[in-house]
Amino acid sequence: MSMLGAEPERYACSRAGCSATAAWRILWRNPKIHAEDRMKTWLACDEHVDYLRQFLGARDFPVRVVGVHDEDARLEVR
Repeated sequence: MSMLGAEPERYACSRAGCSATAAWRILWRNPKIHAEDRMKTWLACDEHVDYLRQFLGARDFPVRVVGVHDEDARLEVR
């Protein structure tokens, strides 16, 4: 059981229909509606990280992929 404010025991992949444990965070934003300091996060397992990154990249969204536990996730996007 997870307590409010505590780290979840497991992160699940954001790909529809996937419940695998996420190993990656995909940080992205839609420049048409989000300010430069606003980043959205999707989680991805090893199988779906490339699919989700390509899905967002095809829309010309700035995308950065980091490990799910990477503390330095606010690095520059492309």
